[in-house]
Amino acid sequence: MELGSAVKGKTTRFAVRAPLAEGLDLCLFDGAAETRLPMTRTGEVWTLDLPGELAGTRYAYRAHGPYAPEQGLWFDPAKLLVDPYALELDRRFVQHPRLARYGEDTADIVPRAIVTGPLPEVPHQPPHFQRGGLIYELNVAGFTALHPEVPEAQRGTIAALSHPAVIAHLKKLHVSAIELMPIIAWIDERHLPPLGLANHWGYNPVAMMALDPGLCPGGVAELRETVAALHDAGIGVILDLVFNHSGESDVDGGTLSLRGLDPQAYARAPDGSLINDTGCGNTLDFANPAVRRLMIDTLDHFVRHCGIDGFRFDLAPVIARGPGFDPHAPIFAELAAHPRLADRVMIAEPWDIGPGGYQLGRFPANWLEWNDTFRDDVRRFWRGTGSVGALATRIAGSSDLFGADCRSVNFLAAHDGFTLADTVAYEHRHNHANGEDNRDGHGENHSWNGGVEGPTDDPAIRARRAADARALLGTLFASTGTIMLTAGDEFGRTQHGNNNAYCQDMPVDWVGRDLALEDHVAALAAARARHLASYIRFAEEGAWLSPEGEPMTPALWDDPATDGFTYARRNGDDPATLRISRSRREARWSR
Repeated sequence: MELGSAVKGKTTRFAVRAPLAEGLDLCLFDGAAETRLPMTRTGEVWTLDLPGELAGTRYAYRAHGPYAPEQGLWFDPAKLLVDPYALELDRRFVQHPRLARYGEDTADIVPRAIVTGPLPEVPHQPPHFQRGGLIYELNVAGFTALHPEVPEAQRGTIAALSHPAVIAHLKKLHVSAIELMPIIAWIDERHLPPLGLANHWGYNPVAMMALDPGLCPGGVAELRETVAALHDAGIGVILDLVFNHSGESDVDGGTLSLRGLDPQAYARAPDGSLINDTGCGNTLDFANPAVRRLMIDTLDHFVRHCGIDGFRFDLAPVIARGPGFDPHAPIFAELAAHPRLADRVMIAEPWDIGPGGYQLGRFPANWLEWNDTFRDDVRRFWRGTGSVGALATRIAGSSDLFGADCRSVNFLAAHDGFTLADTVAYEHRHNHANGEDNRDGHGENHSWNGGVEGPTDDPAIRARRAADARALLGTLFASTGTIMLTAGDEFGRTQHGNNNAYCQDMPVDWVGRDLALEDHVAALAAARARHLASYIRFAEEGAWLSPEGEPMTPALWDDPATDGFTYARRNGDDPATLRISRSRREARWSR
């Protein structure tokens, strides 16, 4: 049975899964006025058909049943519940203590879903993306919030990404696809509002299909039109989705959607407690077919109605847990068999915090994976504490992790952690503004500062940092595999040493960007784009030479003092030489 709201001819059907509920009400809203209508159970699903084409109607649910959190049951008819299949909402989620208090009504707090009516379908095409290309990770709000060429009313929205000035910048960098940090409606973590902070990243969703109305005020149509404009420019769109947990959090969290409708969506330990493999208080249970269906239906919606090219999965081992990670988990076969999803770009963040949570290299052969080992080994080499052997392995596609078919997404920095500029300017994290006494975020970042922590006017240190950044970037653009750049790293974006800036409003500074660095990155990107096919698989027919021109030996590979190497590729179609020199801060292919 189709779930959610659907206009079918002269009738509008509402259907929601709530297998343990004893009763369910559909709540229709006209402003603040609420009308409650009882629904009918058919198996595990509750339905109600209403006459008329009700597109634009605001609605939610209330569920009746036992309230016994110790048994995993949170039924409370005082709680307004968002449809897990909602596509659009009339407002953003807000955190409030009443969300977690039994018997206290939340109708004035919780968003209403909007009946969208029939949506046009986007003709199915192969993904606008090629392996080996550049993925450009960006935060939708922060990317254009200060962009001087984007109209002020459009800044910080999905639609702003289709502005000619934005597309021109992406094309300058030869971006193959943009990867949008979460655009699904989310809620702040409970501890943030009392600190005067808010979640600016969005990795805390509630309704997994519903677009955040702040980022996408035009709803599904805005996303569809923006994707079409980017496709016209030859740029794909990848969505970063969170299917590992929801913003309903732990046992003290609010009841907003799944918790009040279908609490079995959350994984539980044998003693009944919520499993927390995510560090966010709950974990979605992918051993439950209904959870897998929710994910499949969500992906299908975004491909079918918006033309999305692919998806990146946050803490991706969770989708293959039941409760342990299984590389042959049902979700992989279901995705591979789906007519609209089988050819999409699938990217795993291959770790979570649960038992056996680090699974780099163990996702299906047609998946790409974020490779944090690339980041760490490259940083260690240029910091002077890593071996040239480890660097060569990463540049050559990390065959120790992925085999001959390189599935690595190579990156120097991502939204989580130091920016590229901060990697060469800060040795330690500076997260005091997050309100956790600088305890949050990674303690070891394999970073360095050149002699002064943070900003400096010393010309020698500034020059060294500029050379370090170019060496890191040169390594990234020289590497085999798909590469990823986080927005702003191409022109020196800083988070002032904060390596966990999810609760800080730090929009991209378009006026103060380092244009010389930006042009340097554009030149690297252009050179890579001209020979993109050679970065998909590493050509083994070549010679590895020491800085002195002698064949590399095992001792030289392992010696931290080895300055670099030269790799002379003998491919007849594309002969080239890769030169790495730590002392000269050099990392480049020459042809």
